[in-house]
Amino acid sequence: MRFVIVVDTQWDFMHPKGALAVEGADALIPAAEAFLRGLRPEETAGLLFTFDTHVPDVYAASAEAEQFPPHCVRGSEGWANALDPALVHGAIPLYRLEKGVFDMWAEEGLFIENARGSGERFERDAFFKRLRERLSEVTVIGVAADYCVRWAVEGLLARGFDVTVPEGLTRGIARQIRAVAAEDFAGRLQVA
Repeated sequence: MRFVIVVDTQWDFMHPKGALAVEGADALIPAAEAFLRGLRPEETAGLLFTFDTHVPDVYAASAEAEQFPPHCVRGSEGWANALDPALVHGAIPLYRLEKGVFDMWAEEGLFIENARGSGERFERDAFFKRLRERLSEVTVIGVAADYCVRWAVEGLLARGFDVTVPEGLTRGIARQIRAVAAEDFAGRLQVA
């Protein structure tokens, strides 16, 4: 049994004309959709979509704004998920997490929401603590391999999970996932 995290597969990153397009990310969409369709309830404990989420006034004063132009503004077309959550089997629990920085672990007080409309919310750290009590395997896909995916992996490893990133389901900006694994994780991250 494994858990799946889909990192920031939003139009501003995935579409070539997005505000912060990751080169080659548009080519991931068909493969990622096939991956989502292929998930089976008996093998998948749940799936979490993360959303890079910005508000213009807050973003303008952030450290991220020093590196990147405005992107993923809440409610904009670029903020929307390029992948259809309906592709995920209905028996697999589906969640979402909005974050305002690269690192999904950095902000205090974030909640994971049930993405199937039940209204359930879970405090992020408590959610992952309970998850770790049930399983250890997490698969991470999405963008960008050397930013948000990298920090998602780092936090998962720190919490005792075994992490796999399928090479064909992620793209980086300056470094691809094999370089990230070799340079940042020294054998602790499995690239499939």
